[in-house]
Amino acid sequence: MDFSKFEETIGYQFKDKNLLKQAFTHRSYINENRSPAGGSGLMHNERLEFLGDAVLELVITDFLYERFKDMNEGELTSLRSALVNSDTCALVAQEIGANDFLLLSKGESKDIGRARQFILANTLEAIIGAIYMDGGYEPAKEFIIKYITPLTEEIIKKGTFIDAKSLFQERAQEHEGVTPLYKTIRESGPDHDKRFVIGVYLGSKMIGQGEGKSKQDAEQEAARVALKDK
Repeated sequence: MDFSKFEETIGYQFKDKNLLKQAFTHRSYINENRSPAGGSGLMHNERLEFLGDAVLELVITDFLYERFKDMNEGELTSLRSALVNSDTCALVAQEIGANDFLLLSKGESKDIGRARQFILANTLEAIIGAIYMDGGYEPAKEFIIKYITPLTEEIIKKGTFIDAKSLFQERAQEHEGVTPLYKTIRESGPDHDKRFVIGVYLGSKMIGQGEGKSKQDAEQEAARVALKDK
């Protein structure tokens, strides 16, 4: 696959083209394309994703700390979470055309639902990790500032960074006199790539359900769903 069009889109030319290819390579593709000798010579993107996640969080933390000097720690944490979560990363990945370059197994290629969104989010983090490995901190920071931080104002305007769990708890206690309870409905995926589905209950009634890469993200999503339905 020719990744030059993608490089042109993001405005960064890789010195090591293999890093960029690795960023787009899902584990399922490796498993499906092993040679008879036992290996494809290509690595999947999970280590780059791990690195990119840390770089993304650092850049966003620095950006918010300097930009919003009147926000307290809790507000900054919530806003950072909204900017680095899987929904935001998947949205940015789609905007830069990452979906057209994914290297997936035939089975994964057919799934265009929620699972694809998680793959896109992970790929964006891997791309950030690849840029960091190829060119260092500054080009990785430039990429994040160019494509992710512009979403800040819209997130603030919509209020999607507000701690949904705290807000739902306040409303539930005020109107129902009960404290919400969160229960894990389902866990899936290998240890390195877990997915959690969690329901939020008032008494025995489930009010909302959310999915995320961590239990905390899934609980926040469940609370946001519950707030919409209240």
